[in-house]
Amino acid sequence: MNDANEPTGAVEPDAGTTGAGTAGGPAAATGAAGSAGAGAPSGATTANDPAGAPDPAGSAPGRHVRVVLVDDHRMFRTGVQAEIGQTERTGVEVVGEAADVDQAVTVITATRPEVVLLDVHLPGGGGVEVLRRCSPLMADAEQPVRFLALSVSDAAEDVIGVIRGGARGYVTKTITGTDLVDSIFRVQDGDAVFSPRLAGFVLDAFASTDAPPVDEDLDRLTQREREVLRLIARGYAYKEIAKQLFISVKTVESHVSAVLRKLQLSNRHELTRWATARRLV
Repeated sequence: MNDANEPTGAVEPDAGTTGAGTAGGPAAATGAAGSAGAGAPSGATTANDPAGAPDPAGSAPGRHVRVVLVDDHRMFRTGVQAEIGQTERTGVEVVGEAADVDQAVTVITATRPEVVLLDVHLPGGGGVEVLRRCSPLMADAEQPVRFLALSVSDAAEDVIGVIRGGARGYVTKTITGTDLVDSIFRVQDGDAVFSPRLAGFVLDAFASTDAPPVDEDLDRLTQREREVLRLIARGYAYKEIAKQLFISVKTVESHVSAVLRKLQLSNRHELTRWATARRLV
């Protein structure tokens, strides 16, 4: 999934994260500068403040975590690195990056980080495939590699898919830098961390013993087409969708045309009714 445009800038504001319980170019891996210093803030919070450099005021001195960034957008990786990778301030040391599934497995295996920030939609099979191939590393009792999904998608099936695959949490890319650092340390400790709205998806999914029915129409769509479908159904303009998904307006138009064709719909109004009837909005 290499769309035309890549994201720029640092991580944006979010509604925060919540923790639950304790339990067990672009193609190359890169080393991160910095050494262990003050750690990240402890305790999950709900944050509405603008994104900025993580505030070390509430950090735990001496904490340190090694992190790998997995995302197919180079500029987004650069933004996250700039936001959280100031090791002396945050305690986060970015030890590698990857842009697709094969690179991710190679880098994670070579660096053995404590936490991997994992995008859900990646070339080569997506985040779930990375989790599947790294399952022995997650199961290592002495040095487990833990995964925190960091994605633009807030779709229930994406959240549930990576959690079933073994990820310890799921936060959206609108999270603040401060909350992201906090979430990384919580995942390192074995906590489960979710953006507030997404926690409900997981609770609902695991409270039910029945597997969700297969929607053959929805299965015809790619993951990116599903993202565009949801945003169209929520009333977003093409430019707004392009900005949120870090793709071009032309690419959005192409995805909308593909969705309408596959679902045999005529316009965005029919698409909105279709999505609403399936509770996808």
